[in-house]
Formats: sequence, C-alpha cells, structure tokens
Amino acid sequence: MKRILTRVSAGAAALVLAAGVGAATYALLADGNTSVRDVTVASGSPTASTSTLSIGEIYDRANASVVEITVTVPGRSGPDGAGSGTAQAQGSGFVYDTSGHVVTNQHVVDGATSIEVRFANGKTSAATVVGTDASTDLAVLRLDSPPSNLTPLTLADSSQVAVGDEVVAIGSPFGLENSVTSGIVSALDRAMQAPNGFTINGSIQTDAAINHGNSGGPLLDLDGRVIGVNAQIESDSGGNDGVGFAIPSNTVHSIVTQLLADGSVEHAYLGVGVSAPQGNATGVPVTDVRSGGPAASAGLQVGDVITSVDGTSVTSPQELQGAIDSKKPGDKVELGYTRNGADKTLTVTLGTRPS
Repeated sequence: MKRILTRVSAGAAALVLAAGVGAATYALLADGNTSVRDVTVASGSPTASTSTLSIGEIYDRANASVVEITVTVPGRSGPDGAGSGTAQAQGSGFVYDTSGHVVTNQHVVDGATSIEVRFANGKTSAATVVGTDASTDLAVLRLDSPPSNLTPLTLADSSQVAVGDEVVAIGSPFGLENSVTSGIVSALDRAMQAPNGFTINGSIQTDAAINHGNSGGPLLDLDGRVIGVNAQIESDSGGNDGVGFAIPSNTVHSIVTQLLADGSVEHAYLGVGVSAPQGNATGVPVTDVRSGGPAASAGLQVGDVITSVDGTSVTSPQELQGAIDSKKPGDKVELGYTRNGADKTLTVTLGTRPS
C-alpha cells in the first residue's frame, strides 16, 4: 500500500505525491523521492505556557490575523485542455508584521499571476510576492493595501514544543474561510518533502484536522502563538486522516527574516544521499553522491560512512543535515568518515543548493 503525501492547498495548486516507504534519503541531495518517515523523537520540554485559553478564546484572539489566499495561475481551457486560460487555487496565511507582510506556503503562490488576500471581516487586498523558498515551502507576501489595524501573530519557540501539547489550526479548508480545528502534537522531528524535492526536517505532526485550503495557515499553541505553518497531510485517501504536518516556527522565523532582507534564501549544499544507520552501526551511510557536487569534488564515495562534521559526531541523517544547514554556501567543513573500516577526513567546500 502506498502512502499519499498531499500539499494542502486547494484548486490548481494542489499536488499529490505517492512514495513507497523505504530507506531514507535526505535533502543533502535533491532526489525527489523523500517521503514522510518515522524518525527518533527526542524528548522535549512543554512549552512555557500559563494560558488557560479555550479554543474559542484562541480563535477570537487569532482569527482576525488569519487570511484566505486566492491565486490566479496559468491554466488550460477548452475541449481536451486545448487553448490557454487561467485557473484559481486557494490557501491560507497569517499576518506576520504591521508592515503588511503575510506568511504562507511557497506551493500556494507558486506560478501565481495575481494574488488576493481576504481577511475575516471580508476586506480584501491584492498582494505581491516578496520572496519564496521552495526548500522550506515558505513564502512572504506584501499586501498592496494593508488595513490600518493589522495584528501580527506571535511566533513561539518550536524547540519547546512537546508531544501531547494541545494545538489549534485556523485556515480555509475547501474554501470554508476561517475554520478552526484542534488536536494535539502527535510527534516531533518528522521529515517531509519540500516542493523542490529536498527535505524539511523537524516538522511537527498533528492530528488536528488539516485539509485542502489549510496550506499556509498557522498551527497555534494554547497561548495563540504560532508553533508551525500547516503544509501537508499524509493520507491513503487524499483527504484528512488525522495526520498533518507543519513547518516549525523556528524555521519560519529564520527563512522569513532572510526573505524580508534579501527576497531569497541560499542553503548550503553537500550533494549526497544518505540513509539511517542500521542496527548498532554508527555514522551516516552515503548512498548517493551527486556528480560534480561538492562531496564528489572532495572525493567522498558511495559506501563511505560520515561520522562527524567539524569534529562533532553525527549519528543520524537529521544530525548531518542540521550540521550542513547551519553553514553557508562557500563554507569549508571537515568531514570525518570511514571507508572500508578505516577512519579518514576530508575538507569539503559547500555549494549552493540547486533550485
């Protein structure tokens, strides 16, 4: 049985990916085959919350800051798809600051020729794209005519989120604007596929109902703070089966800050595919080396096992990717690895992740 991973925008922008469950391949190499998979979940501390807000109170506090996003994209019209035309797609988003910036998913606005943002009170504004990052499926929009009373949502520290925390999602599933659902954090540190085939690590899994049109909307804690941006569901049917995923708020803060500053984000790139170690093995086995990439140029080979980055041990693909993600293109890193049982080191000059 195949597992269906669905990006949860509605209309023309919706995309369903089917991938079998197998060995993990991570965003160090753009392979296009990464699916959501089980990973080791580190124990977390509960979020520092003194709130006793009800779901209704959270909704009242946050709803005015959650928006419905309708985009026009190139489409086909006429018999058998002949002729040119346009289509509409839908998603959600939320107010990020008082300057009129809105955060949503990259896949919601990908290819848009026009964007309309609708607030809970019915007011609308056209919007333009400030920048997008397909590697983390995030986008920042600027409202052309921002209301004078914009109230941004606050980002929580997603590193403090714990399994079992109660959460609330607000968005526009199937175009039903400003709908609220609730649930718990079902798991942490999930990996899901970004639109460009790389992996978004550290994703938050929730059983709050997430459906088409929820993409880009906030996942909130009981203080009404954003702990994640809803992005995908996993389902055998393509609809909500109680398994949704959100991009963690710490990733959102980092990427949005860069998009607001430069309009783009550059990610460091090693150029390898790796798998989780088996049994009692240590290190991260290399399963693929991209020809012409930084790792290949430095001499890394399939079958090598990466054991450290700049002297810090790595024991999982997530730790390896985290170490690379903390660097910038052009940085030099020293990789410790084993080959045929012998310990070795090499220096790699990291590249820029391809789009």
